[in-house]
Amino acid sequence: MLIAFNKPFGVICKFSPEAGRHTLADYIKVPSVYPAGRLDTDSEGLLLLTDDGPLQARIASPGHKLAKLYWAQVEGAPTEAALTQLRNGVDLGEFRTQPAGARRIDEPADLWPRDPPIRHRARIPTAWLELTLREGKNRQVRRMTARVGFPTLRLVRASIGQVSVHGLAPAAWREIDAAAPWALK
Repeated sequence: MLIAFNKPFGVICKFSPEAGRHTLADYIKVPSVYPAGRLDTDSEGLLLLTDDGPLQARIASPGHKLAKLYWAQVEGAPTEAALTQLRNGVDLGEFRTQPAGARRIDEPADLWPRDPPIRHRARIPTAWLELTLREGKNRQVRRMTARVGFPTLRLVRASIGQVSVHGLAPAAWREIDAAAPWALK
């Protein structure tokens, strides 16, 4: 079984209860599924869950280089030089990121409002980036955009392989056919 879940902001990527916090158990009542990878509590969007250990490893392992597409709302107006740095890989101190896809986009048309909304500051513009990574280090997108001078305000994972969050409302999930040849390429 493979489940696509649109994880809302503030939800912790685990099933065990945590006082005063929402976890996956509050939304997904399917027994024996576990997240294939994770999203930070302050990130939103696509999270895949499965009951198949080898499939879970294939999705989560950087060795399989499964593309993960993110939409990042950043503070400021990223320059072409900053985008080039993101594309070439960014030195984050303890490691250098792999090359990534990076481009400016308009705010995604089917993006839902965030609850709570991000802070708005009238004198500081924001912009949207689309980033495609084939690795997944802790808080990587946020660290990359901050390193090139444009901190992330909102982060949404839009797709993993060919599985997309499109059409899934926040907190909604659907079953995906993991055997479909298009699903996890």
